[in-house]
Amino acid sequence: MSEENINKIVVAYSGGLDTSVLVTWLRDTYQAEIIAYCADVGQAEELDGLEEKALATGASACIIDDLKDTFAADFIFPMIQAEAIYEGQYLLGTSIARPCISEGMVRVAQEHGADAIAHGATGKGNDQVRFELSTASLAPGIEMIAPWRQQRFRDEFPGRAEMIEYAAKHNIPVQASAKKSYSMDRNLLHISFESGVLEDCWYDATGDDDRDMYVLSVSPEEAPDQAEYIQFLFEKGNCIGLKLDAINEVIGELGDVTAQGDQDGYTLLNPYGIMRVLNALGGKHGIGRIDMVENRFVGMKSRGIYETPGGTILMAAHRQMESLTMDREVMHIRDGLVPEYAKLVYNGFWFAPEREALQAFVTESQKNVSGEVRMKLYKGNTITAGRRSTLSLYNEDVATMEGGAEHAYNQDDASGFIRLNALRLKSDAARRGL
Repeated sequence: MSEENINKIVVAYSGGLDTSVLVTWLRDTYQAEIIAYCADVGQAEELDGLEEKALATGASACIIDDLKDTFAADFIFPMIQAEAIYEGQYLLGTSIARPCISEGMVRVAQEHGADAIAHGATGKGNDQVRFELSTASLAPGIEMIAPWRQQRFRDEFPGRAEMIEYAAKHNIPVQASAKKSYSMDRNLLHISFESGVLEDCWYDATGDDDRDMYVLSVSPEEAPDQAEYIQFLFEKGNCIGLKLDAINEVIGELGDVTAQGDQDGYTLLNPYGIMRVLNALGGKHGIGRIDMVENRFVGMKSRGIYETPGGTILMAAHRQMESLTMDREVMHIRDGLVPEYAKLVYNGFWFAPEREALQAFVTESQKNVSGEVRMKLYKGNTITAGRRSTLSLYNEDVATMEGGAEHAYNQDDASGFIRLNALRLKSDAARRGL
């Protein structure tokens, strides 16, 4: 589509320096109506004053789309069921938010008859791929505008200083300075920090100089000296309830969480409520901080620091529930698919048929993952303290090391089992002349 035919653009908007400049630049460059779109996926106070800022920047409208419940139930929870972790460390907090945001943005673009969608992701990162692959799956006819991949935009804004100068010249209301040493991205699952001083992989971001950088958690050193217990109620792989001392006080302090009832002493919560409570508890105990160098889809390595307090706890508890109730071979097959599933999420293929096919297997694998798990939270650690289920595959009579249960397991049977498994090894040894 030629620029002359683009009359209305929906812009992914956060209210920060980059996207604020983007609204004005797109309006003036394309001579088009700009609709600022912000998906509320748990940015909390970062959304304060966003609409006024967008309108003052040149947008004709600002849509703040409350997707917190959708994000938790339809994106975070299915990914937790898959035990998806990228490169052994990253719980995919930013990655999983992008398809949720894209889905909302496409819907708004279609409702308002927009010709194009624009985003402020750079040409070096993963988000450009995630936004555009998601849009290609959901609405292939919508034009995509990525200013950072346009030479004219990079010529005008070679660095942050030029953006700050542009904002001042055009009376764009942003709070930014050239002194800020890193960028941040927050949602219900995590908050990420990258760029600036963090680009030095030898830089230690755990010291006192960076104590104020962290938002969701205290450091393990500052966490309480007293451990705290929490119990999880799972149903078909999803946590549906929590039990802990003073849970009503925690919910009251959060202010936006409502109990859905109670069951066997558990407070029932929707996925959003589960994440909010676990984030509060995990942050209190210094859980979920990760510092890693990861492989971006575009080919380069990057260093990122992540806070994922609630997700870290929930993932650990879910794994313990699986250990008791999931068939061995089903678990091993699912675990073998985890790297591929995580890579698909990381690379932006959430809406691709292969991810949906893997999700169908994951959903089937979770049908018996129901029961209770007890965890202890202490100074950055999530410690297993018990699990039980009416669907448990654990048989104490079989597993016991004590005598008196020979009827449940005859140890003599292991002799033939071992001989059969050793047969090919002996054949290979003979071939080697042993």
